[in-house]
Amino acid sequence: MSAAAELERAVQLLVRQVGHWEQPRWAATATGGNAARGDVVHRLVQEIANLAADAEGEPRRTVPRLANDLALPDQLRVVAADLVAAGAAPDVLTRAAAEVTATRSAL
Repeated sequence: MSAAAELERAVQLLVRQVGHWEQPRWAATATGGNAARGDVVHRLVQEIANLAADAEGEPRRTVPRLANDLALPDQLRVVAADLVAAGAAPDVLTRAAAEVTATRSAL
């Protein structure tokens, strides 16, 4: 499996896990942590956006933290697609997939 396919699969699994959540579930504390699930996923979105900016040779930008956590799965899909489209090196894509998988476990 290519690194890009590995990332896409990891994103699909996470989106499938959280895509049906309502706001109270997003606000709940993540497993073994002290941050809300929405905050944990937003940090993941920001990290992948940073990797994409680095791969494009562009400055890093803050991903907006929207008022409604229901948008987080879509934000994750977008930044992951941006990372692949940026032509990131396979090791970067593998790292991103590992981050997605770790976040999924933490939820």
